[in-house]
Amino acid sequence: MPNLTLADLSSEIEANVRRALAEDIGSGDITAQLIPAERLASARVITREEAVICGTAWVDAVFRQLDPRVAVHWQVQDGDKVSADQTLFRLEGPARALLSGERSALNFLQTLSAVATRCRHYADLVEGTQVKLLDTRKTLPGLRLAQKYAVTCGGCHNHRIGLYDAFLIKENHIAACGGIAQAINTAHQIAPGKPVEVEVESLEELREALEAGADIVMLDELSLDDMREAVRLTAGRAKLEASGGINDSTLRVIAETGVDYISLGTLTKDVKAVDLSMRLAL
Repeated sequence: MPNLTLADLSSEIEANVRRALAEDIGSGDITAQLIPAERLASARVITREEAVICGTAWVDAVFRQLDPRVAVHWQVQDGDKVSADQTLFRLEGPARALLSGERSALNFLQTLSAVATRCRHYADLVEGTQVKLLDTRKTLPGLRLAQKYAVTCGGCHNHRIGLYDAFLIKENHIAACGGIAQAINTAHQIAPGKPVEVEVESLEELREALEAGADIVMLDELSLDDMREAVRLTAGRAKLEASGGINDSTLRVIAETGVDYISLGTLTKDVKAVDLSMRLAL
């Protein structure tokens, strides 16, 4: 599946920001009203820790929607690795808008940068191998596309976006359909041209999936020896994806078995927000 780009996300970014501002500001920022409406200010946002940056377009949209007079001056771009105490961007404009937009802007930036930072960590662990690390659907509700874009900023790759753009036939689907071959054949009939991936738990099931014409086969918690044998048996007839129980200590050895992909829910679901701070000057 192709990776998401900012060009794919313009309407999504605007919608994400509208919802965030409505949630935070509601009927009006009563604290910001303490400040005279005509007062101008500047601010800078720093990171308190090392990170890989993602979310600049969401920050821009926050202040554009709040008050187009706010100027955002970036000193980094998505995908950049930054150091603790580094300035990320500066703001100039009405003080009320700077303060009203602070939390929503930083929420996007700290969350998406957290995803990008984690992804860079994992991408570095498999550097030099041919494997591609894939995200999953384990994302924050309402922020899937944003998080999947952040995955690409960290050097990893996108799996399917949702339940509509590719088949992923798992154990329960197989049981309900009456078998691997039946499920794959029906998938090809339902949506010709859509990628068909099937999860297998043994080499015998792998053989069934290959014979039925699966495009991708997910090897669910197979042993390293079985993964190597799966690569040999498949011989390029389908792409192979390893999944399940993968961590820092096992990632590289799995990559070295020769599988094409490794999918990791942790890329998007087990992240810790990057520590950011905004400092205002009047």
